[in-house]
Amino acid sequence: MVPVLLSLPLLLGPVVPQEAQAGRYSLTYLYTGLSKPSEGYPRFWATGFLNDKEFFNYDSESRKAEPVGPWRHVEGMEDWDQESKLQQAREGIFLETLEDIMAYYNDSNGSHTFQGRFGCELQNNGSRGAFWKYGYDGEDFIEFNKEIPAWVPLDPAAWNTKKKWEAEEVYVQRAKAYLEEECPGILQGYLNHSRHILDRQGTHRGLRLGAQGTS
Repeated sequence: MVPVLLSLPLLLGPVVPQEAQAGRYSLTYLYTGLSKPSEGYPRFWATGFLNDKEFFNYDSESRKAEPVGPWRHVEGMEDWDQESKLQQAREGIFLETLEDIMAYYNDSNGSHTFQGRFGCELQNNGSRGAFWKYGYDGEDFIEFNKEIPAWVPLDPAAWNTKKKWEAEEVYVQRAKAYLEEECPGILQGYLNHSRHILDRQGTHRGLRLGAQGTS
């Protein structure tokens, strides 16, 4: 299996206020998988953010990607039926990786959290930024460095993940292309439909990786 979203357009962390920056926009996907979810929690959920505004969510119970907030009223920004199918595929890959990590640590019965965060930024001056990182039980696990390009292990178990995700050179190149080309293109498309919503908020907030365990 290749990593989540190599060819397609990710952690629930606290919102960290940053200084307002006019003309700066970000697209962030946050994924969370739980090995033993508490009652009332799905095993997997995904949230998409434009700047700090949640614009869609998906979970393993509903199996549907749905727009939220003002994006419920934006027509033509996304094919939500197709997005649901993509999220279902990502869910399977994401939870498989969680199981691989638990197997490495010989802890198939434990309660663990796997999270992922990725996305990109655009500014009116043409500059771009990108990020793609995973965490396990609140600790950094692996991240993609598009300058090398390569997956950089941040945990002993991540060396196995790196080997899996770099089994073929094309996987690495597709990850790089996603961050440098596909993601900014998707973000620009979203802005064409909803820039007015984001500009009304007046501030830009960042999202950082942060694990949320189960009780």
